[in-house]
Amino acid sequence: MAYELYYWPAIQGRGEFIRLTLEEAGADYRDVARLPERKGQGIPAMLACLDGGSTPQAAYAPPVLRDGEVLIGQTTNILLYLGRRLGLAPRAESGRLWLNQLQLTMADWLTEVHDTHHPLSMNQYYEEQKQAAMLRSADFRQTRLPKFLDYFTQVLLNSRGQYLVGARLTYGDLSLFQMLAGLQYAFPQAMARLAPQYPALFALHDMVAARPNIARYLKSTRRIPFNEEGIFRHYPELDG
Repeated sequence: MAYELYYWPAIQGRGEFIRLTLEEAGADYRDVARLPERKGQGIPAMLACLDGGSTPQAAYAPPVLRDGEVLIGQTTNILLYLGRRLGLAPRAESGRLWLNQLQLTMADWLTEVHDTHHPLSMNQYYEEQKQAAMLRSADFRQTRLPKFLDYFTQVLLNSRGQYLVGARLTYGDLSLFQMLAGLQYAFPQAMARLAPQYPALFALHDMVAARPNIARYLKSTRRIPFNEEGIFRHYPELDG
């Protein structure tokens, strides 16, 4: 039975970390809200996963993954579940916990990216908080972004290889690729200035992009382009 992914159909967002993992593994999956035959029904099907009145273990928000009778929410939780089943996580529990820890750190990083354009409220448009966003973005570019890049560089150095954890690719490497790709879209000037300082990270990015399944996915219509509705948004005034 195919995995079913429930996520918004027009953005990469948090669902993209799961799509990359499923694509790399060559897994059989259905991106429910984007299926042509579910046109007009995909969003209601996704929202049904969040309805605590009809779904006992309802997720708070998408993404949600269905595997038969199992329904799982939260990106990091879904990846923890898929990693072992798809061969994209270490066999040892200690390695899986370390990988999960790194993924949680990337989730924190992703939240900080989101807050560069929505620092005050999710219920306000970007234009209503633009001045605060400019201040938040300046701090992100100058202090927070280098700190995360430094951290993951050290993780790579400690692993003594080309991967974050162990001697094989894991979903953590796919997620770090997505973080770097998104940051290059949202902050092209800042990332161009920083890139020479982090050759190991960008080597990992390029290695993931060149993997056969990922390369095919990136060229396909299944890969939703970055846009100003998702988490990674390019507003030139926030790029310094």
